[in-house]
Amino acid sequence: MSDNFQRLLTMSDSQPLALNAQAALGVVRQPQRSQFSLLVRHFLERFFNHETASPDGDAKTRLVQIAFAAGLPGFVVAIYLWPVYHPIPGWPPGSHATVGPPAYWIQVNHHFFYVVYSFVVMGIVTVFEWDMFFPDLLDLWVLKTLPIGEGRAFLARVAAIAIFVAGFLFDINLFATLVLPSAIDPPNLLRFLAGHLLAVVGSGLFAASFILAMQGVILSVLGERLFRKISLLMQGLFITALLLLMFLFPVFSWVIPTLLKSGNGSTLFFPPFWFLGIYQYLLEGHAGLPIYSRLATMGSSAMLIVGVLAVVTYPLAYLRRVRQLVEGPGARTTRSWFRRPLDRLLNFTVVRAPIRRAVFHFISQTVLRVPRYRIYLVLYGGVGLSLVVTAILRFALIDGSVRIVVSADGIRSALGIVAFWVIAGMRMAFVSSGNRQGNWAFRIVHGRPPALHSALEQLSSARIWVLLSACAITLGTWIALRPISPPELLSWPATVSQVLVAVGMCLLLTDLLFLNVTTIAFTGEPTRDQPNLAFTVLKYYTAFPIVAVFPIASEQWVEKGLGHMLMAALIGFVVHLLLRHRHHDIVRQHCNLPELEDGEEDFPMKLGLRY
Repeated sequence: MSDNFQRLLTMSDSQPLALNAQAALGVVRQPQRSQFSLLVRHFLERFFNHETASPDGDAKTRLVQIAFAAGLPGFVVAIYLWPVYHPIPGWPPGSHATVGPPAYWIQVNHHFFYVVYSFVVMGIVTVFEWDMFFPDLLDLWVLKTLPIGEGRAFLARVAAIAIFVAGFLFDINLFATLVLPSAIDPPNLLRFLAGHLLAVVGSGLFAASFILAMQGVILSVLGERLFRKISLLMQGLFITALLLLMFLFPVFSWVIPTLLKSGNGSTLFFPPFWFLGIYQYLLEGHAGLPIYSRLATMGSSAMLIVGVLAVVTYPLAYLRRVRQLVEGPGARTTRSWFRRPLDRLLNFTVVRAPIRRAVFHFISQTVLRVPRYRIYLVLYGGVGLSLVVTAILRFALIDGSVRIVVSADGIRSALGIVAFWVIAGMRMAFVSSGNRQGNWAFRIVHGRPPALHSALEQLSSARIWVLLSACAITLGTWIALRPISPPELLSWPATVSQVLVAVGMCLLLTDLLFLNVTTIAFTGEPTRDQPNLAFTVLKYYTAFPIVAVFPIASEQWVEKGLGHMLMAALIGFVVHLLLRHRHHDIVRQHCNLPELEDGEEDFPMKLGLRY
């Protein structure tokens, strides 16, 4: 075996060298890269190293976490399909499993899952990187001062976007494609691989191209200023629709046979069905249902149209974005005729203290201005809204047609779901690090850490802001759901119980989620330890079922009579006082810590321990 081949396998030298021998090797020469390749690497790194994707600056760790999180679900589902396609006769005891593959429509649903998963993940990834596909002020200030041609920078960004999309398509579909052939034993391996790869790649590529094309069309036609006004709404709608598609898949999958066999015209306007048609047409050929060929034709045409639209509109949107950055947004007023009387009312009632008033309005003027905070609110809001729709809607087969019905228990749990995700999203935005420009004023006036009274006033303003916003959104959802609520939810006991439980959950969830928060909103500092993403997700998986089931059980108990209503209000008030007392103890402990200078480590004082 040659030394070079051995080095390729071992990824290191075959034997260690002495220091003199290493010095004799000379200076290590870095590989020569062209300006274009350096630009592509720079834009690719910014996809994962901007403040939204990686606020702590560790882009490599975040990239590995995202790659595993995106590729693991399809791989795990492929593994779980093996016992479905290879049942053991008589096992488990009492079952009537027979040797052979499952029924035809069960196999179609398995194929449809991978089409939907690729569609949803690529759409969410594209929406999350929404602002990075076009130049920003940092590109204008830095790259414009360097001897880089505008055409070269444009092509480098296009190449980076193509690599980014291709990389995620490869990541979310690779492991599942390697396992699926052995898991399901298709009768024709080549036809199965062709159908699976074309369907899942086409589905994900269509989702990414459609969002990029929509962004390009709106930027080209409306311009940067109007695009910024509707950008947040568009991101929220896209995230909600994509997550809703994923969450409703278990409920929706059982009506797929009825829709496809009936030739319902609505199936022709549902993009995932197009790529399911490609999947089944390539797998079955002319032996499949006639609707598969129609869906495959529509999917191919739609992919071509969206791709051409993205290619045509992106350069126009790029040029208009650069021009708008050079010219600046222009002077515009930020005053609102609605905000002025509302601010006066709040100043007179809940934020009378000067410290509380200052932090309260600091939050109001900051939360929607920073892109990272906006995307956090959009993601959490999209998850909450999609879960609300999933809880409320049910599909029923009536007289051979699919009908949508409303669940009373779903409406009850919707208020708890909304309150939880609104407050959780605001907490995520408030405690995130990386944007501490507003911290100096509070530090100079009140010190760091501040006195106990000042700290309590600063933190109470954030809790009041979150509580008012959560109550407004939750009660607004309750009002919006009234027209579709069943009659048992429209009586006055049911109405009072819904309002009481909704407000109580907003109050207690605010107390719980902000219990350990000891910093002013948007002024937190990066932690020394890397957050455990798996543990964070586990906490949400644990807490969400509780907040979804609690309104169903509590509202039915509360609406039994006036005594139950008073008892529920008393219990909520007592729990609030206990949580508030505990929060005061945590803040007092924080204020007793010695003050640190800028850049000073806290390790010798806290010994690396957490409170």
